Amino acid sequence: MQETMKQRTYIIGHKNPDTDSICSAIAYADIKNRTDEGEFVPKRAGQISQETQYVLDRFQMDPPGYVPNVGTRVKDMDIRFVPGVANSLSLKKAWNMMRTQNVNTLPIVKDENYLEGLITISDIAQSYMDVYDNAILSTARTQYKNILETLDGSMVVGNQHAYFTTGKVVIAAANPDLMENYIEENDLVILGNRYESQLCAIEMNASCIIVCEGAPVSRTIQRLAEERTCVVISTPHDTYTVARLINQSMPVKHFMRKEHLTTFSLDDYTENIRDIMTKKRYRDFPVLDKHGCYVGMVSRRNLLGIKRRRVILVDHNEVSQAVDNIQDAEILEIIDHHRLGSLETMAPVYFRNQPVGCTATILYQIYQEKELEIPANIAGLLCAAIISDTLMFRSPTCTFLDRAAADNLAKIAGIDCESFASEMFAAGSNLRGKSPEEIFYQDFKKFELNKANFGVGQINSMNPDELVEIKKRLIPYMEKNLGSHGETMLFFMLTDIIHESTELLCYGGDSKELVAEAFHLENVGNSVILPGVVSRKKQLIPAFMNALQQ
Repeated sequence: MQETMKQRTYIIGHKNPDTDSICSAIAYADIKNRTDEGEFVPKRAGQISQETQYVLDRFQMDPPGYVPNVGTRVKDMDIRFVPGVANSLSLKKAWNMMRTQNVNTLPIVKDENYLEGLITISDIAQSYMDVYDNAILSTARTQYKNILETLDGSMVVGNQHAYFTTGKVVIAAANPDLMENYIEENDLVILGNRYESQLCAIEMNASCIIVCEGAPVSRTIQRLAEERTCVVISTPHDTYTVARLINQSMPVKHFMRKEHLTTFSLDDYTENIRDIMTKKRYRDFPVLDKHGCYVGMVSRRNLLGIKRRRVILVDHNEVSQAVDNIQDAEILEIIDHHRLGSLETMAPVYFRNQPVGCTATILYQIYQEKELEIPANIAGLLCAAIISDTLMFRSPTCTFLDRAAADNLAKIAGIDCESFASEMFAAGSNLRGKSPEEIFYQDFKKFELNKANFGVGQINSMNPDELVEIKKRLIPYMEKNLGSHGETMLFFMLTDIIHESTELLCYGGDSKELVAEAFHLENVGNSVILPGVVSRKKQLIPAFMNALQQ
């Protein structure tokens, strides 16, 4: 019995992830895979910092895969496979296939399923209603094989794989004397059982005669037709029926749409194709793989039953900080330690939010509650996350729960918190070779408060001289790139862990006024020293919120 495929759920932190965001995603995936049904995969929504990379390398863990967008893609839709057909297929056969499969569009493909064109029911109807040209059968280069299939005929003389390429279609309803006036060389002649008419058509160098109502074809006529290279087809249908059906033998390539086709790729996001599908009047749209080969068809109704990505969020609960298109995903859980943000869900979710210094502390509690043994390498990740988020327990966000969790995790991981913290912070603040942009967005978050839109980055260092060097590089960058991500104000925290203080860089809009109001200062310039301020979450953002509310 075939095993049912497990439902996959991504566990993912915020954009520009810090150590807590990455390590918490890995740890919670371990918990969920050991306690719940399904497959839980840790992911990241941004690039990994040097500090986090040091931690992953130290405990021999692979970084989570990068997912920049959790919006649904075309491959998540219910793609209907309509078999591709060759461009030589007759209109009649195409019509019958559409009726049998209950579809409105057939894909025309060639070698290795490469999409060549499309034919729809309306294209076939138009070919039947709007064609008055009696030479269109040859213009379309119709194969005799198609004519035989369409007329239920049999080949008396000739090669069914040959093509009717020159001449028009005529009906020999008159006597032979009058036929000479309108039959021309290479014409296809529809006629009955009259020997004289058959002979006249062949002698007029017709390229094909179609004998109706199953009338016998004499050996004399067959021999003469072979000598004159004239195809002879016998059909059981009467002249009227043959005249009505003959155009349905034409190949679909003559009527298919092959230019400016609207196609989608398997990796296209549905948010991008939704408007296209709405504006176009087509009922079906072909889907191609990365090689341009045909995969199947989607229609507007397929957007309704689309399977949304299943995600669990850790270390954040704001739309501005979440992975792109989080609104299109199915959020199952949120594990966080920040203020309540702007994120909304379609249905009730498990939401665990505690006033502790680090999400990793909450995950340590979950391990205890579920009585799960913590692997040594994951214990090291969680301990590193707590040390990072609480600045080695110096941040005002740090609680006794964080300190107790870190101590226990350090014992499991076999590390000393003090010496490990020095190594980790040194690795994280070593920014040689990094561009100002990489430094600025290494730990960056956007906020929207009372119509104010601003971003705050932060670097923690145990080396004051290094912070001075970083400042020289960041001020010109902030001046040049203000507003590149929609912010009206930019701030950057140069946090000195040893002296427990921050030099705050500010640029744009009312940034100086906001800092002055928030911290009761006067004459604020492009930078200001904030003694005792080390936490963005607990000290800077609450002060900004109070000032903006004033």
